Amino acid sequence: MPKASLAQLPNMITLARIVLVPVLILLLKDQDYAAALIVFVIAGASDALDGYLAKRLNVQSRLGAILDPVADKLLLVSAYVMLTVLGHIPFWLVLVVVFRDLLIVGGYMLYTSHAGPVKMRPSILSKLNTLMQIALVAVILAQQAAGLTWPLVETLVYVVLTTTVMSGAHYTWSWIIMKNIEHAQSGEHRHD
Repeated sequence: MPKASLAQLPNMITLARIVLVPVLILLLKDQDYAAALIVFVIAGASDALDGYLAKRLNVQSRLGAILDPVADKLLLVSAYVMLTVLGHIPFWLVLVVVFRDLLIVGGYMLYTSHAGPVKMRPSILSKLNTLMQIALVAVILAQQAAGLTWPLVETLVYVVLTTTVMSGAHYTWSWIIMKNIEHAQSGEHRHD
C-alpha cells in the first residue's frame, strides 16, 4: 500500500466507525441485540485499531484528532439514547452522560475562544469512565441477546454515574488550573 494510502488508513477506519452508528441504531430499534452487540464490538475494535495504526505508522493528523473522539461520542451517545428509549438504561443516566459531554465540549470551545488552540490529554479518570460506559452497553446487549437478567447491570449503572460525574468534575478542575491542557504548538495527537 502506498505511503499516502497508509497515512489515511486510520481516518478511513474512524469513518467506518461513524458509518456503523446508524446501523447500530437500526439494529437496536428492531431489538436485534445479538447483531447490535456484534456491531458494537466491531466499532470498539476499530477504535483501538485506528489509534494503534496512527501511532504505529506515525500518521497522526488534525483530522484524526477531531474525527476519533467524534466517532466515539456518536457511538456511545447513540447506544445510550437507544437503550434508554428501550427501557434498559435509566433516563437520568443518559442525561448525566450527555451533560458531561456537553460540559467538556462547551468548556473546550469557551477556553479555546479565549486562550487560543490547546491540546487536551484525556485523564486516567476519563479513560476509566469511557471503559465503564462501554462495559455497560456491552453487558446490556449481551444480557438481552442471551435473554438473561444480570444484577451486574444495576451495579454498572451506578459505577457509570460515579465515573461520569467524577470525570466531568475533573475536567472542570483541570481547566481551572490548566493541568491537562497545553497550548497547541506542534503536532497533533489522537484522543482516547
